[in-house]
Amino acid sequence: MATERIEALLERTDPSFLKSCNTTEVQETGEGEIMAPYLIDCRRKQKHAFRQLCVVDDMIQLLAGLESVDQLLREPCPRNPGNNEARSAWKALKAEYQEKVQEVEGLINTLQARTEELQAKRKTLETLLSTLQIKKEECKEKERITAKRNQRAEKQISFQLEDSLQAAQNALNVCDLQLSKLKDEVEKQHARISDWTILRDGLQTLVSVTHRNMQYRLLSVSSSELCLELLPRAAEKSLEPLRVSITMTTSDEFHLQVFQGTAGLVEEAVDGRLRHVSAALVEVMERYISQGEMLSEIQALHSRFAIDWCPAEKLLIFLKTATTVCHLRVEEGYPSHGRATLLSVRKDGNLLDIAHHQPPVQHPVLTEWLEFLSSNPDI
Repeated sequence: MATERIEALLERTDPSFLKSCNTTEVQETGEGEIMAPYLIDCRRKQKHAFRQLCVVDDMIQLLAGLESVDQLLREPCPRNPGNNEARSAWKALKAEYQEKVQEVEGLINTLQARTEELQAKRKTLETLLSTLQIKKEECKEKERITAKRNQRAEKQISFQLEDSLQAAQNALNVCDLQLSKLKDEVEKQHARISDWTILRDGLQTLVSVTHRNMQYRLLSVSSSELCLELLPRAAEKSLEPLRVSITMTTSDEFHLQVFQGTAGLVEEAVDGRLRHVSAALVEVMERYISQGEMLSEIQALHSRFAIDWCPAEKLLIFLKTATTVCHLRVEEGYPSHGRATLLSVRKDGNLLDIAHHQPPVQHPVLTEWLEFLSSNPDI
């Protein structure tokens, strides 16, 4: 089938089917020799007539602009009586004609190149066809040789059948032994599945509790570490996300690391069994939310003042100027049950007396303290 298609393709690309683009027939009739001088003469007459029309047009325009005969006698002859616009249009048309002629010549060269390429492909196809015929004969010879070999192989197989059956029986015994081992392994895996089922139930419980108290955003995941941001619930939108990382070990244990960042919470680490990781996350988030009012105020102060918050000592350091540093302490339970007090003010390396520097309000909060200190010119 492939051979017939190749032969049909070669017949279609035979040079006898390609029409030559010469003018032999026209030259044989003699029409070209008659028309060429005639067209050249017509072109010369048209060009001469066009120039005369241009002169007549310029004369008509000149006479139309005269008011009297005396004006024609007094004024000098125009320097350029020709029609520049018509000449420019004629030059543009001539340039366009030359461009089209070059384009046609390029197309002719391309056609000749493609014709040569087609002839080369025809020769290649003829070579491939002859090669295919040779391969076809070789394949037939190989088929005959293969048939003889198969006959000899069938005889050998009949003698090896008993040996194969014995080997199969031995393999079956080995498979039975491996099957018993696999059954023991399956029982062990079932035991592990029960443990993972308990863990899954615990995680589902944690998910329900987590959805009630918080949301999260996953930052990165690897084979042994999980980084995420815990987002406070809708009632605590003023709090910033709390970033934590969970590292899991091969012994079904976890290491939970809390990063302080700009959240203002003490950096801490929690270790435990992997099944308790959900409870640890809930505990960390509840501790963060319990200090939400204080931490949201400190987070808001970060954008207004140059402060540094030390959560372990509950100490706030306010850098008023390059030489003035104020220290404030926050009591436990602030702001509902604790107060914010000014511990010291150090200016140019010297401690100032803070007894007379108190805000006008009673029990000021951190925001009122910082506003008072930043607006007090004596500090």
